[in-house]
Amino acid sequence: MYDKMYGACLQGIDGTIVDVEIDISNGLPYFQIVGLPDSSVKESTERVRSALKNCGAAFPMERITVNLAPADVRKEGASFDLAIAVGILSASGQLVVPGLDRCLTIGELSLDGRLRPVRGVLSMVDAAKRRGMTNVLLPAENVEEASLIEGMRIVGIPSIKELLHNKGVPIFDGAAVSRGLHNERILSNFEESHLDDFVDVCGQFQAKRALTIAAAGLHNVLFIGPPGSGKTMLIRRLPSILPILSNEESLEVTKIYSAAGLIPDRSKLIRHRPFRNPHHTVSMGGLVGAGIYPKPGEVSLAHRGVLFLDELPEFPRNVLEVLRQPIEDRRVTIGRAKAVVTFPTHFMLAASMNPCPCGYWGFPTLSASCTCSPLKVQQYRSRISGPLLDRIDLQVEVPRIDYDSMKQTSGNASSGDLRHSVMKALNRQAARYAGTHVRFNGELTGRMLREHCRLLPDGEKLLSEAFEALGLSVRAHDRILKIARTIADLDESDVIATSHLAEALQYRCLDRSL
Repeated sequence: MYDKMYGACLQGIDGTIVDVEIDISNGLPYFQIVGLPDSSVKESTERVRSALKNCGAAFPMERITVNLAPADVRKEGASFDLAIAVGILSASGQLVVPGLDRCLTIGELSLDGRLRPVRGVLSMVDAAKRRGMTNVLLPAENVEEASLIEGMRIVGIPSIKELLHNKGVPIFDGAAVSRGLHNERILSNFEESHLDDFVDVCGQFQAKRALTIAAAGLHNVLFIGPPGSGKTMLIRRLPSILPILSNEESLEVTKIYSAAGLIPDRSKLIRHRPFRNPHHTVSMGGLVGAGIYPKPGEVSLAHRGVLFLDELPEFPRNVLEVLRQPIEDRRVTIGRAKAVVTFPTHFMLAASMNPCPCGYWGFPTLSASCTCSPLKVQQYRSRISGPLLDRIDLQVEVPRIDYDSMKQTSGNASSGDLRHSVMKALNRQAARYAGTHVRFNGELTGRMLREHCRLLPDGEKLLSEAFEALGLSVRAHDRILKIARTIADLDESDVIATSHLAEALQYRCLDRSL
């Protein structure tokens, strides 16, 4: 007796459809799973056996062989439990449900037959759609997440008993076709009320301006200032001026969080841009992804959002160095003995640091002044390599504010006001780069950089003088041009004026110091 089902597993953040073949033949009772399964898949034999018995089904006392094809793809996780159980019931003649042979079947079984939710459902259902399938059978708790993929008939069941009670019933005939991103209820789940507002921040107008530029062009930003100057408070408000994710970006981000098992509410599409703030004790694996079967790290969880590294020099240097390739290539490839996966890493890097170990170098105050020697300051800053600093577009000094500025509330722009300026600049970029792979000024490279960041003669002279005086690298030169282009967009100017370039140059404070 033979039957065939379709399951799925994750390869990185992408789903892979797996043929689940079940053969029941005469012989001594034996239950075996082949096809490169890992230990969690092999353990399905005991979960399936107990679940079927506890649901009142007869477990075949014959030789049962389950083949997971293709055999060269490593299978992990408990998502095959339901497909194996249904396949055994069907092959043994205990279950006949029309449409099950042409559907994706995923779910983890409890010993009493109840179904547990699995991670990565969004990617698996998307893979099924690309394979031409239209029916999906899965745990009831995963239905809302699976419904984010349009055009699928999705049936969620709480227990395998439900299938046994509906023997012979075409369960997919009455299932509604998922509307995906056309579902207004899903799209209305975005809330901004939890975001901190810039109106609460007194003074620090240059820092706010820098964050507005960063948001308007997807530029990396670094704040340098003494303790208590508001660096962390300012950066934590950065998400409040970023645009919400587009539908395509939302699916990308939700797939990553689904694969990592981090979707807080399975009924919601992630609409806000991620804001990740790992502690400085994070490992290299925690930052870029790790594991025998690699899972997304912080750089991928920050995809389409912000990766905030507070107290940047406190991170181990070898951890910081792994950021160079993800920042430049917008993706990271992790190779392991059992898998090689690529994760997207299109994020904005925001970081903060003190200027020296004691925190007061260059910022003397009434209560404290720097006690560090120039050598100590140099050693402290050398914890961050030049190539990494070169990849940070905006390097901004954030001084302490005085008492009068702290008490002044007038003139503090709200996040809504700043976002309005950001959106105008982004709309200009969308029109300028329509039909290309570029969406933000921060993504410009090569020919497109030269085409869209042309300078007037006075601007060329200013940049040439700054290039020689500051000893800028070619990468720093290009990033200054991108910043100037964003400043011009914020001013609604088609031309990069000399004033725009001059402002861009002032955001390279580390090139001017020491």
